[in-house]
Amino acid sequence: MDVGTQMAKARMVPKVHRLAEEDLFRVSLQVDLASFDDPGFYDQLHRARDRGVMHMEGATASLVEALSAAFAVAGAAVALLWLHPVLLLILVLALLPEGWAALNAARLQYAGMPTTIALTRQTQMMAELATQRESAPEIRANQAQDYVLSEYGRCATLLQDHLVNLGLAEARSMAWGRFLSGLGLVGTFLALALMLHAQWLDLAVAGTAVIAIRSTSASLARLMQMAHELFEKGLYITDYREFVEQSTQRSRPAKSASAPTHPGRIKLNQVSFCYPGVDRGMALREISMVIEPGQTIALVGENGSGKTTLAKLIAGLYHPSSGQITWDGVDLLEMASESLADRVVMVQQGPIRWPRSALDNVRLGRHTRIDPDAAALLEAAKQARALEVIEGLPEGWQTLLSPEFHGGQDLSAGQWQRLAVARGLYRDAPLVIWDEPTAPLDAKAEHAVYESLRKLARDRTVILITHRLASIRNADQIFLLERGSLVEYGRHPELLQMDGRYAELYRLQTKLHGLEERDD
Repeated sequence: MDVGTQMAKARMVPKVHRLAEEDLFRVSLQVDLASFDDPGFYDQLHRARDRGVMHMEGATASLVEALSAAFAVAGAAVALLWLHPVLLLILVLALLPEGWAALNAARLQYAGMPTTIALTRQTQMMAELATQRESAPEIRANQAQDYVLSEYGRCATLLQDHLVNLGLAEARSMAWGRFLSGLGLVGTFLALALMLHAQWLDLAVAGTAVIAIRSTSASLARLMQMAHELFEKGLYITDYREFVEQSTQRSRPAKSASAPTHPGRIKLNQVSFCYPGVDRGMALREISMVIEPGQTIALVGENGSGKTTLAKLIAGLYHPSSGQITWDGVDLLEMASESLADRVVMVQQGPIRWPRSALDNVRLGRHTRIDPDAAALLEAAKQARALEVIEGLPEGWQTLLSPEFHGGQDLSAGQWQRLAVARGLYRDAPLVIWDEPTAPLDAKAEHAVYESLRKLARDRTVILITHRLASIRNADQIFLLERGSLVEYGRHPELLQMDGRYAELYRLQTKLHGLEERDD
C-alpha cells in the first residue's frame, strides 16, 4: 500500500503543480493592465501564487494519503463491525472531537491568512533588498545597512508574533480535541470491558477487539489528519479558483473588430482616468486632443503629470474612466485587444531585462516575425547602436544576459536601453511610443537613437515622452501636462511666444545645460 501511495504521488503531484501554475500565469497575463495597479488584486495574485498553487500540490498528496487511509479504516472497521457493531459506533463517536478540532484549527489558520500574506510580503521585500545584486551598491553607498536590517527585523517580528499567536490558538484547539477523544477512547475500552463482564463477548473475541480498536483508531486518526489537511488546503484552493475566475472576468471582453492597419487620426474627447483601488484622485482630467496621421507629437511635463498614463491610454493598454479615444473614428473599446496591441511599439525608460540571449532580447520585440536571413534584426540593432554592444559579448548574439546564471553576462543601464530600442525598432508598428528612451544613454548613443527615430517616423505616428525639451523642437505638436490636465499645446515656436509654463521650463533647461537658443 505504501509503495502504491508513493508511486501515485510521484506521478500526480508534479503534474498538478505545473497545471495549476500554468493556469494562474495564463489568467495573470491576460488580465487587464489596470488590475496590476489595484492593491487588492495584487494581494489576491500573490495569495493564489504563493499559497494556492502550493496547497494545490499538497492537497493532491493529501488526497492520495487519505484514500490509502480510507482503505485501511474500511478494513479495520469491517473487522470491528463483525466483532460487535456497538464497538465501532462508540469508537467513531469518541474520535469526533479530534476531527472537529482539526477542522477548527484549519479555519483559524485560514482566517489569519490575509494578515500572514501582507506581513510576509513586507518581510520578503526587505529580504530582497538585503540580498539582491541591484540594491547592494546603493545600500552600501548610503550606509543604509542598519536601516534595512532594522526594517526587516520590525516586519519579521510582526510576522513572528502573528504566527506564534496563530499557532498557539491552533494548538489549543487540537489539544482540547485530542483530550476529549482520549476520554472517548477510554470509554470505548470501558464499554468493551462491560461487554466482556456481561458475557456479550468471550475472552478470545475481546482480545481480538482490542487489537481491532487500536488498528481502527490509528487508521481513523490518520484519516482525520488527512481530512484536516484537505480541508485546510481546500480553503486556499477555493481562493485560487476564485482568483482565476475573477481574473477571467477582469480580462477584456473578446471583440471581433480589428484595429485599423494605421491608427489614422487619433482623437481624445474629454478623457479622464483614475487608477483602480487608488484613493489619490484622478490621474488624468478631461483631456481632449487630436493627433493627425504621421505626426510626431511630444508629451512633456513634470514627474507625475500623467504623460506615461496618457500614452498607455492612447495605446489601448488602459481604458478611460470617462471620455472616448478613437483611431480613425473607431472607439478603442470596440477593437480586439490583440489587433490593437499589434499596431503599437512602446519603448519604456525601464524596460524588461530578459534573462535570455542577446538574440532573444531583440527578437522578443515581435517574436513571431518571419525574418529568415535576420536582415531586419541586424538593421534594428545597428540603428539602435546595439550591434556594437552585442559584438563585444563573449558569445555574441548567443550570450546569456543574466549574471544570476553560470556564464551569464550583465550590461550597463545604457547598453540595456540600446537593446530595448533595438527591440522596438524590430517590432515595426505604425504607432510608436517612446517613453524617455534615451535617458540612460550617452550623447553619441542618444544622437544615433534620435536619428533612427526620425527615419522611423516616416509614415508612422510617433508619441515621444521626454523631459529634454531641446530634443523635441521639431515635433509637430507639443502637449504640456500638469497634474493630469492639459495646460498648453502647440509647436515649439508657438509655445515660446505664449511665454507660459513651457517657455519657463525651456528657459530653465537651456540655462541649466548652458545652451544658447537663437530664435529664427
